[in-house]
Amino acid sequence: MASSTHKLYHVHGCDSRQLLEDYFSDKAEMVFAEDSLIFPIEQLTRTFAGGHIKGDILVDLSAGSPVHHLYVACEFFEHIIVLKASDRCIMEMKKWLDTRTGAFSWEHAAKILGEIEGKRDELDDKKAKVRSAAQHVVICDFEKKNVTDPIVLPPADCIISGLLLDFICKDQDDYIRYLRKFSGLLKPGGHLILFGALDRTYAMVGKDKIHSLTYDEEFVKKALVGEGFVIDDCKVKERTAVSHHTDYKAVIFIAAHMEK
Repeated sequence: MASSTHKLYHVHGCDSRQLLEDYFSDKAEMVFAEDSLIFPIEQLTRTFAGGHIKGDILVDLSAGSPVHHLYVACEFFEHIIVLKASDRCIMEMKKWLDTRTGAFSWEHAAKILGEIEGKRDELDDKKAKVRSAAQHVVICDFEKKNVTDPIVLPPADCIISGLLLDFICKDQDDYIRYLRKFSGLLKPGGHLILFGALDRTYAMVGKDKIHSLTYDEEFVKKALVGEGFVIDDCKVKERTAVSHHTDYKAVIFIAAHMEK
């Protein structure tokens, strides 16, 4: 299938529950745990431990309906505003937040964080903090000047975006355009944390082949600097998972802040 016929995440839709099952679950056949769970949790734990990224409002702009990164972030922000591109993702997210029957289980991610932090006895407290902080799950449209129109969000201290730019960008110009929209949600000096997959062209979600933008470390760094960000940290982990589900070569973590 040519890349032009791949489905676009935010245009054609995506089975948000299947995405979680394929890339974030604790199933034996889910081979991406090191890259999609352990690596992000490790990097966020290390980054937030520095003490300079914290504040009142965190905006989560991530593909699908993941929660694992919020386990770490909830300790450093009073309020978490979750933005989603589809009602399906919102429903999946709210299932977990509202502890509804059939919600995706994130117990395995909580245990990973507990082992990294050495605080296994505080897992229930972590979950309660995320649920308390993430009171607002809002639909967004990336083609609007104000992506949450008609709602106007207060400026954020930090944005975490996991894989979203990979999936919504058709080309590198799109990446820069959407990155500019993200930066418009931040306070002066605000922080942006990105997770992405390098040199990927697609990701299978169930039977659907989802388009992914192909880019490298140099491109994303140049894009951030071009939009007024100062890069504070960057880590790249080479892929070890063997699977035909997706074709990325490595995963990248970048922490940056806007120049005041």
